[in-house]
This record gives sequence, structure tokens and C-alpha cells, in this order.
Amino acid sequence: MTRNFATTTSIFLTIIAVMFGPTPHSYAEDDSLIEAVSDYLMFQEYQSGIILPQQIDEAIFHDVLFVDVRDEDSFHDATIPGAIHIEWREIMERRDEIADAPKVILFCNTGAISAQATFAMRLAGYDHVVVLQGGFDNWQKNAGYHP
Repeated sequence: MTRNFATTTSIFLTIIAVMFGPTPHSYAEDDSLIEAVSDYLMFQEYQSGIILPQQIDEAIFHDVLFVDVRDEDSFHDATIPGAIHIEWREIMERRDEIADAPKVILFCNTGAISAQATFAMRLAGYDHVVVLQGGFDNWQKNAGYHP
């Protein structure tokens, strides 16, 4: 069964509310939620939604919007030059800030929390958002380009 963007977005927002709401709740028996996530996963390529630091050459670096999803202190300590700061839990609320960018790379220290934020954005239909595999730590060591 194919779901339209509005339905998928509605289901996604329910997922976010459940995951980050004040009380834990299980949707294990909610077939529509499971079906929506399954539909999304079924049509994804194996490495869709990720970019490796080695792939970021000078041209790519200047054509993407980097979003640091770590906490404010980490962002102010060190970040990828030109990155903007949106904490991972705020990514959906502030999605309009990145909606018009041609390509968006989300990153945290290791890729763990930015992967969650990327999954949320992609599930909601933002296919131009990818996660930096290995995060900021991996970018510092292995990026194809450092300004």
C-alpha cells in the first residue's frame, strides 16, 4: 500500500512524539505505523542517506549545508567550518531552515544521534538530507577536503 506524503508525515510525527514524549509508549501493535516505516525502508538503497567523509571533496564541501546536531557547547568548541547548529531533537521543528538547501549533511561526534535525526528527516520526505558516517570525528581524520 502506498502512502502519500501527508500520511507518512503524520505517522512520523506520531513516532517522534512517542519517542521523545514525557511517557514511554509502545506502538508495536500499531499496524499503520509499522507499515509506513516498512514502506519507507523497502524503497531505500543500501547506502542511501549517508555520505562518507572521504567523499567530501572541495566541490561537495562548498555545495552542501552542514548541520551540527550536537549540543551547543560541542558546537562552540569545534565544528565543520560554515556549519549551522540545530540540535538533533529540534531538527523537525526547524526543518524549514534546511528545506531549500540542495544537499544537507547532518553530523554529530560519531554519527549516532545524527543518524536518528537523518532517519527522521528522510522518513518525512526530505531525501536531500544525509548523515555523515562516523560524524565529526571521522571527518577530522578522513575528509577528502579540509578548508
